[in-house]
Amino acid sequence: MSQVKENDTVKVHYTGKLNDGRVFDSSLEREPIEITIGQGMLIPGFENAIIDMKVNEKKTVEITKEDAYGDINEELFHKVANEQLPPEVKPELGMGLTSKSEDGREHQFRVVDIQDDHIVVDGNHPLAGQALTFDLEVIEIK
Repeated sequence: MSQVKENDTVKVHYTGKLNDGRVFDSSLEREPIEITIGQGMLIPGFENAIIDMKVNEKKTVEITKEDAYGDINEELFHKVANEQLPPEVKPELGMGLTSKSEDGREHQFRVVDIQDDHIVVDGNHPLAGQALTFDLEVIEIK
């Protein structure tokens, strides 16, 4: 029976959990994800965990924050004056905002603090700074 190796395209069902057991994402209610190993489509720890698995094999892996979304980068917190916000935006804690840089790229932020004259937004991935646990099952190796 073949095993997953670099450059294989695989279909995988997964359930991702935080350290407290809360599920943050799962493919069980939809189609499994299809990825090609080694193309950096997913976090390194996820791809590395699939290597050497066989079809129908299941396992649970813990992925360190370094192999997931990394540490929280304090440089990705930004203070934004209220007058810089579009008038229709009424900030709420946890609200997602999008900003375009001068080169046209979009950046995602979350509102993490609201003051009288400004808000603070966080550009880190929401799972940055956290170790993650994944239940994995290889469905197909192409």
